Amino acid sequence: MEDSEIKKDDELWRQAKHRTNFKIHFTVYFLVNILFWLVWSFSKDVLGDVFTIWPIYTTAGWGIIVIFHYLSVYKWNKKYVQKEYEKLKKQSEDNK
Repeated sequence: MEDSEIKKDDELWRQAKHRTNFKIHFTVYFLVNILFWLVWSFSKDVLGDVFTIWPIYTTAGWGIIVIFHYLSVYKWNKKYVQKEYEKLKKQSEDNK
């Protein structure tokens, strides 16, 4: 196996790892937020309407983080990594 193929396989492995981590993050976000909304729903019926809709804060705040995680894994990562790689490669060639 060539050195460039090994590097490509390493890169694919890294990308797969990041995508898997995002999918796990999103699944945890989804399940935990369902739990939060259920707890709020049952607690407001038992305790009366003394609580504000507090799950909206966790859903929105954590949702913003999930959106940025998605963008960094699926959208921004390829462009910026490729640009930085080409920049470093050019600097390396200029230094030789």
